[in-house]
Amino acid sequence: MRIKRPKNYCTYIMSNQRNTVFYTGISGYLPNRDKQHERKKKEGFTKRYNINKLVYFECFNKPLEAIKREKEIKGWRREKKINLIKLINPNFNDLSLIWERFWKTGVLVITRDSSSLYSSE
Repeated sequence: MRIKRPKNYCTYIMSNQRNTVFYTGISGYLPNRDKQHERKKKEGFTKRYNINKLVYFECFNKPLEAIKREKEIKGWRREKKINLIKLINPNFNDLSLIWERFWKTGVLVITRDSSSLYSSE
């Protein structure tokens, strides 16, 4: 499956290492936002529950599209969020590990036959 990055307004879901807690948010530049969560820069939910793993994201051309999608996902039950994540990340891998290459190329290749995720070169 290929996911193309139209611009840099992203709706994302992050989790803790055990995938027991989810946080949905938006960002104009996801690599920086991911690092903020990872380094626990801000007080609040993500710091309290050790949210530090990017498990899902979608990118949009306009910020209002990302905000609308964030609100939609936040309204879902846990099971529906898990099913969404599994569409592109069935093993709940940390997508931030390949995020930098995706951000530069705009293409992410996901294989379902292995537990690894990689971006195209």
